[in-house]
Amino acid sequence: MRPFHSPKIRIPLNLILIFTLIFSACKSSFPTSESGDILTPPPTISRVNTNIKIPKNTFEKVINSQVPIQIYQGKDMDFGNGLEGDLLVKRTGAISVTPVDSQLVRLTIPLDIQGEVGLKASGLGSFLKGKLPINESIRPTILLDPKVNSDWSVGVAKLEILDLGGDVNLDLMGMQVDLNKLLLSQMQKFAESRLLQRDDLISLKPFVDLAWEQVGRPVELEWRGVAKAFSIQPTRAGWRDFFDEEENYNIWLGMDGKINSHPANAAPSRAFPLPSLSTNKDSTNTFEIVIPLALSYSQMDDLLEENLGNRIYQVDKKTKFQPSNFRSQAFGSFIGVTMDFIATKNNGKEISGEIFLVGKPIYKENLQSLVFEEINFRLDSDSFQAQTGAGLKRKKIIRQMEKRAQFPIGEVMAESIYGLENQLKLNTPIGTFQVENLKITPNFYPQENEFLIHFVGNGEVNTEIK
Repeated sequence: MRPFHSPKIRIPLNLILIFTLIFSACKSSFPTSESGDILTPPPTISRVNTNIKIPKNTFEKVINSQVPIQIYQGKDMDFGNGLEGDLLVKRTGAISVTPVDSQLVRLTIPLDIQGEVGLKASGLGSFLKGKLPINESIRPTILLDPKVNSDWSVGVAKLEILDLGGDVNLDLMGMQVDLNKLLLSQMQKFAESRLLQRDDLISLKPFVDLAWEQVGRPVELEWRGVAKAFSIQPTRAGWRDFFDEEENYNIWLGMDGKINSHPANAAPSRAFPLPSLSTNKDSTNTFEIVIPLALSYSQMDDLLEENLGNRIYQVDKKTKFQPSNFRSQAFGSFIGVTMDFIATKNNGKEISGEIFLVGKPIYKENLQSLVFEEINFRLDSDSFQAQTGAGLKRKKIIRQMEKRAQFPIGEVMAESIYGLENQLKLNTPIGTFQVENLKITPNFYPQENEFLIHFVGNGEVNTEIK
């Protein structure tokens, strides 16, 4: 921190009383020599959570799009009881979905069973080598408990065939052969071996990664010639799915991440990988992001020079004031600025010295600008006239400084909003997801070596399911 020292002034005795009165009137508002602690900025994070409500008819369309037409094909299958044959099971229509509770769902699947069945080639089967054709339609009802695993795969926690949905009987040499139990047994065996024993029947990862590659790309931001790229590195992904009382399929999907800053020409070429899934208990539709942008104090000096330097301020009718050579620094939660000055009287007499000024950086929404409030200063000059004049004209000088110390940042925030809203708009086969009502507010954190700006964005996630 840059300390500043009380000015060394030789004061004539006959002016001690005047000086004491002036100093007593304003010394309480002088900046102290101790700046206070520098504020520690909060972590730069991102957080998004969406409550996706998928109507039953849309959910049925998704299920039907994922279940193939050909369900099963088997050759030389052992049906038991000395029977064997071939089967081809095809889906012939749309699957009907009926939620039973928040997790269990009942599927009714129209199937066509084609094939042939006959006696095994031993014993009586060695004499009767013919096989009977099978061409039947059934509508089995299946109770299913799907589960989404931490690796983004979909498995089945429970599967039970409730009803075969048809009657399959054959006449073999005058004997009625009931294939219902055989088919039910084969279907249950198929379910256990192909479905229940596998956790990764379907992987959501390729679809999720494809979407994440779009929304997770680095975002670029530029202000005052400082160009940066920012990437989101996910730290947590949460999921919860269930059926509600209206038979809608609900997904609570959330993600937390940290924001990494990169030079604009060295941004990652692709999004960071997604983490494993955990349980999500949040049902809100919210979006939060904190994007950091740091300016060096030499860049701040240039800003101050543009806005405050090369200008002459009329302090009163007789005195003009011109600051120059700005040197900024952190001063606790304030910005401290040391500047040289020349005050010129109407008679041509010049008084020079140094001012140490402090101000608190805030954002004025009506001005869309970074401004400084709670401005105060301390003047260091060998001229007692300058000291007393500064005390008397303090309020006017501060008003002049506050009026000029404004730095527009509305444009960079408008560009940020436009860029984020466009990047975070996602079109999928089942619907559109986008961030709306995004509002960005800057917060300022003077640090020891840089002036840090956090652009804090808050919005809502809107989901439109087709």
